[in-house]
Amino acid sequence: MIDQSNDSEERDQMQNLIKTVTFSLALTLVSGCSYFGVYKRDLPQGNLIKPEMVAQLETGMTREQVEYVMGSPLLQAPFNPNQWDYVFYLDEAYGGEVYKRLTLTFANDRLADIQTSGDIDADIELETDAQIGPTPQVEPLPGNLLDTTPRRGPDTPR
Repeated sequence: MIDQSNDSEERDQMQNLIKTVTFSLALTLVSGCSYFGVYKRDLPQGNLIKPEMVAQLETGMTREQVEYVMGSPLLQAPFNPNQWDYVFYLDEAYGGEVYKRLTLTFANDRLADIQTSGDIDADIELETDAQIGPTPQVEPLPGNLLDTTPRRGPDTPR
């Protein structure tokens, strides 16, 4: 009789242990430190530098022409207003990093020198978040607002 009570106590302890281990394992998988990763996104910073933009640059171009092709520079040297720097950095969510730098030097307000560093020839496709989130429902206004405003004029009765 004593052996049967010990067996049932051991069985109860084993069931409690299995329940505790199962609960702990489920809690670990569901928690923030789980095996499943969190959502990551690409993080672009700076001026987007495309190969076709760089191909359009030619020495002798004016500052306005360069700004039309490349956009505003990210950096203008504080002690040398004749140097513009375009820098692009992309930290890919599940990949590596892309770094591009374009330094333009002007002489007499004309492009005199073009220096590049990084992978300038790499074409980068940035994804837009246009499909993320709810789409707003835009309802048309009832009728034409111009037709519903009262007219005031010499031939309109008051």
